[in-house]
Amino acid sequence: MSTVKEIETAIEKLPTKEKWDLHKWLAEQMSEEWDRQIEADVASGKLDALAEEARREIREGKTIPLDEFLGHA
Repeated sequence: MSTVKEIETAIEKLPTKEKWDLHKWLAEQMSEEWDRQIEADVASGKLDALAEEARREIREGKTIPLDEFLGHA
């Protein structure tokens, strides 16, 4: 198995197009990893307290509609 430093050195030698292809591939891999982690956190209940806090703030009127926040209203 290559070390990160060896991989970095190899990447530096790639043509620009291949670096962009690698960038796209790595971004997709990280996005999928992020999705798996979020799904695991939801399933384990790690996000329950945050969800309840958000629901409470909505009930208490401490939020604004997303469209308004984004300036689309």
